[in-house]
Amino acid sequence: MLPAPRAMTIARAKNERVIGHFTTAGQSQKTACRDHRRRLRRHCGRQGIATLRSRCHGHRPPQPSHLPTPVVPGGNGSARTRRCRRTDSAAVSATKNVSVLLAEVIGVDLESRSVDVKYPGAADKKITFDYLVLAAGVQSSYFSHNEFAKYAPCLKTITDAQAIRSKILSAFELAESTDDEDERRRLMTFVLVGAGPTGVELAASIAQMAKTTLRANFRRIDPATTSIVLLDGAKRVLPSFAESSSVKAAQRLAKLGVKVITSAMVEHIDDQGVTVGGKRIDSGTVLWTAGVSPSPIVKMLGAATDRAGRACVGPFLNVADSRGIFVVGDAATLIQDGRPLPGVAQVAIQQGRYVGGFIARELGGGKPPRPFRYFDKGNMAVIGKNFAILESGRIKLAGIIPWFIWAFIHIMFLPQLQNQRRVQNQWFWSYFTGQRSSRLVDEAPRI
Repeated sequence: MLPAPRAMTIARAKNERVIGHFTTAGQSQKTACRDHRRRLRRHCGRQGIATLRSRCHGHRPPQPSHLPTPVVPGGNGSARTRRCRRTDSAAVSATKNVSVLLAEVIGVDLESRSVDVKYPGAADKKITFDYLVLAAGVQSSYFSHNEFAKYAPCLKTITDAQAIRSKILSAFELAESTDDEDERRRLMTFVLVGAGPTGVELAASIAQMAKTTLRANFRRIDPATTSIVLLDGAKRVLPSFAESSSVKAAQRLAKLGVKVITSAMVEHIDDQGVTVGGKRIDSGTVLWTAGVSPSPIVKMLGAATDRAGRACVGPFLNVADSRGIFVVGDAATLIQDGRPLPGVAQVAIQQGRYVGGFIARELGGGKPPRPFRYFDKGNMAVIGKNFAILESGRIKLAGIIPWFIWAFIHIMFLPQLQNQRRVQNQWFWSYFTGQRSSRLVDEAPRI
């Protein structure tokens, strides 16, 4: 007689929302006996889905970190987690034991091997586990200045991208309506704090929109006169790239009209602008594209952490002295060849797949795999239309060819075929006309 079906759950951390759930029903008696365990997996995107994929035999996951969120409409880059049960015909039979729930992880107890979850409008619940995979990702860090968050929104989610779009478009609308020249100049000044890939890409996108998309949309202002300032405390833009690539990126930004200020530390941000290096920059829109910190749930594990707060994991991505507890992706730090692995998408994806395979082997009675080793496929950053930077090993490219490679990769990694086709058509239209398909300004709810 088969044992009662057990469960494996995929959960998100506090401030996040999706939980997935597995049972061992529908497997052979031998497999079911081996799988007579509860396995909790904590999911926050690419690495959680990659772990799920490894246990679901072939489902191709979405990779949100690859999506150009400032330009992709919200519905085209989401909604794949719940659909992973049925969109891939090769994985349907293997994922019949998967369910997705909306909840919030509010606590972890390693002694009782359980997590506390909170359902919207319902009582809290405790879920026990045999395996815990923490794939919590990161959140924006304001470097002990959380008061900046009120005036400088970050770009981490599709919701953030939509809010930033509304804030940018609203600034132009307000500039059109005011008669005060100083106020108009302030409203048409955009400051971005952080010159990593996100800051560089967003600054170039705003410049392109101001000079091309909005050029004939207003009667009293000229969007081409928009001032865009990119700040960073490092000595150059894109500090994670080679210096030669950084120089080319800075030259491209200057050509687009973006003013880059490096070695500059932000001292104060309010609703009227920014103070940096003792100098005041009046601005109607300040955007935060600098710094990340791990999810707070990492602290609940009680594991050793690095200076950034990421969990220090072993060669098998496991937490020391805690069997069956894994941390992957941006929430973990692992030293390879004397250096910590970077917090990029490919690290998280490869770690998620590794842990999924590790658990599958252990449950199947097989030998454990070799220690995890990251294979670096390279990095890319896009800087406006027809220009991107690509670094892969000794290969370093800049210009239109990497831009087309970037566009192809982003479209291919969009979830669902209809989204790929829709975005491809939208990009073709935007490429040849300079117009964006969605320029909505969200209104506050009316009471």
